[in-house]
Amino acid sequence: MNEPIVARHWLALAAPKAAPAVATSTVLILGRVWNANGAEHSTGNAALMVVLAAGAATAGAFASAGRAGDPVIAGTAFASSGALALAGVAGYADGLPLPLLLWALATTAAYGIAARYWRTDRRDTLAHERHTTQRREEHGHIERVEALRAGAQIEVAREGAQYAQALAQALIHREALPGFDPTQLTRAGLPELPAIENPKEH
Repeated sequence: MNEPIVARHWLALAAPKAAPAVATSTVLILGRVWNANGAEHSTGNAALMVVLAAGAATAGAFASAGRAGDPVIAGTAFASSGALALAGVAGYADGLPLPLLLWALATTAAYGIAARYWRTDRRDTLAHERHTTQRREEHGHIERVEALRAGAQIEVAREGAQYAQALAQALIHREALPGFDPTQLTRAGLPELPAIENPKEH
C-alpha cells in the first residue's frame, strides 16, 4: 500500500519547460548557419522552404479537420510548418533583426501552446494523486476496522474459553462434594454432563 516517494532531479523538472526555447533556438541557429553557407537571398532555397512550410500547414489542417482528427499529428504538422518558415526566413534574410523577431514570436507561441498541455497534465496528475490518496485512506480504514473486529473476536473467544475452563473446574470441584446430583444441574438448564469415569473405582 505504501508507494515509494521518488524525488526527481531539478534538471528533469526543468527540461520540459526549456524545450520550446531550445527547439526554436536550434531552428534559428541552423537557419543562420544555412544563411552563411549560401542561402542568403537565394530565391530557390526560399521557395523550397515556402513549399515545405505550406505543405506541413496543409497536412496539419487536414489532420485537425473532422471528428476523427488527431490533435497530436496536427500539432506536429503545424509546429513543423512554423519551424520551416522560421528556418527559411533565417536563411534568406541578410540581417538578424527579422530572424530574431520571428524567433521571439515562435518561442512565445510555442510556450503558449505548451502551457495548455502542461495545465492539462498537471490537472490529470493532481486528480490521480487525489484518487490514489482517497483509495489508500479507504483501504486503511477497512484494514483498521477488520483489525478491530478480529481483535474483538479473539477477545470474545478468549473470554469464552476462560469461562468454559472456570465452569469445568467448578463442576469438578462440585462433583467432589457430598450429595452432588447432576440431574439437578440438567433441570436448572445446564447441558447434560458426559459420564466421567473415575479411575479410583478400577
